[in-house]
Amino acid sequence: MKAQFEKIPSSLSNSFYAFKYENLHFDAPWHFHPEYELTYIVKGTGIRYVGNHIQEFNAGDFVLIGSNLPHCWKSDHQYKDTVKSIVIQWDNDLLGEGWLEKNEFKHIKILLQKSSKGIRFETINSKKTINTLTSILNKNGFEKMLLFLKLLEELSTLNTTKTLTSEGFSPKLNRKSNDRIDKVYDYVQENYSHKIVLSEVSNLVNMGDESFCRFFKKSLNKSFFTFVNEYRINLSCKLLIETNKQVSQIAYDCGYESLPFFYRQFQKFMNCSPLQFKKKYLKMLK
Repeated sequence: MKAQFEKIPSSLSNSFYAFKYENLHFDAPWHFHPEYELTYIVKGTGIRYVGNHIQEFNAGDFVLIGSNLPHCWKSDHQYKDTVKSIVIQWDNDLLGEGWLEKNEFKHIKILLQKSSKGIRFETINSKKTINTLTSILNKNGFEKMLLFLKLLEELSTLNTTKTLTSEGFSPKLNRKSNDRIDKVYDYVQENYSHKIVLSEVSNLVNMGDESFCRFFKKSLNKSFFTFVNEYRINLSCKLLIETNKQVSQIAYDCGYESLPFFYRQFQKFMNCSPLQFKKKYLKMLK
């Protein structure tokens, strides 16, 4: 799946671009850009796509995207409130050519190297993080840069981080690419609750079934139906946490007609059963 190139606004008077995004939903297409990107979700729920990784996101989600790594956020259709995020974008020459080779920035250099796979910061003090990000938005000049560098240094020393894309993933980039990836993602989001037919998806992007399967596998290092099951299992985790529905009802709501198949897929992606997953979550809250 080929991502769209996004041109990040640049300014001769600023070394990086920081802004607050507010809207009815997250609607950015599957895209990439040479700049690094920090995205903090203040409000909103949905599915986050980074490279060939797919995962549910909620308020407090904090992710670092590496240079030219395709990504997008898709809002949950059931989420009716406005969404909000804070985003910071910068290029490799933030402090001039060769700044990352200086000893003072060695931890930040390692962090940015790891970001080529996408990084999720798993244990973040939300209040402190929002205060820091808000301060970066509101400050100017030297103080703004100092706060940003301090944030990067703090993130670079965290032990509780998770890289997102799998080994061997190499993004397929083309600035003239069409909107196939968005069409596929939107189709799955709208149709996950019932049987998904391969021919309908391949027709949607004007490809034959075999060509589409090869295209998807080559682009994301996973088959289309592995992607569909991953999407469904992420949603089932959300329902297990947020509702009191029976496991069988959750499986049906997520598009599974066979309960044993649902259990096998859940074990495959989560390494535990649905009830074990829910118990672990409740234990963590205590």
